[in-house]
Amino acid sequence: WAYQSVKKPATKSPNPIDELIALHMPEGVRPAPAADARTFIRRATFDLTGLPPTPEETAAFEKEFIQDQASSIQHLVNRLLASPHYGERMARHWLDVTRYADSSGFANDYERGNAWRFRDYVVRSFNADKPYDQFIKEQIAGDEMQPDNSELLIATGFRRVGPGEGVQW
Repeated sequence: WAYQSVKKPATKSPNPIDELIALHMPEGVRPAPAADARTFIRRATFDLTGLPPTPEETAAFEKEFIQDQASSIQHLVNRLLASPHYGERMARHWLDVTRYADSSGFANDYERGNAWRFRDYVVRSFNADKPYDQFIKEQIAGDEMQPDNSELLIATGFRRVGPGEGVQW
């Protein structure tokens, strides 16, 4: 299967994802009803930014949702993806993978005064929608790719941000 061409499945629904999920739903299990505007904005905002929507954002979205559901959802999601909080939220997942910490941990738990530079690089990368392959290459070999580029030198902090004995920044 790994060497077969990707084929777009034929769907008849305006929500093809729902249709494809329904094909594999266990017998007797029914999907939950569609979320109302207030529930939708809360879920989307928490998922994409980690923060609750403001009362003003909720009221504005509810008005838009009544007028044009599809357009209001598209506008909301685009706004949330453009928010700097999106990068902060998504970066947490990558920083967990790298075992990022501001200190070294273990017996010699000293502070790494410049570790924040790597954390901020990851946030900037997510907010810039950097391609995944480029993101990885920069962290593994950014110093070799462009030795005079300080951003790529910071990216190689990937190799030093996890816990370790005797690792200095």
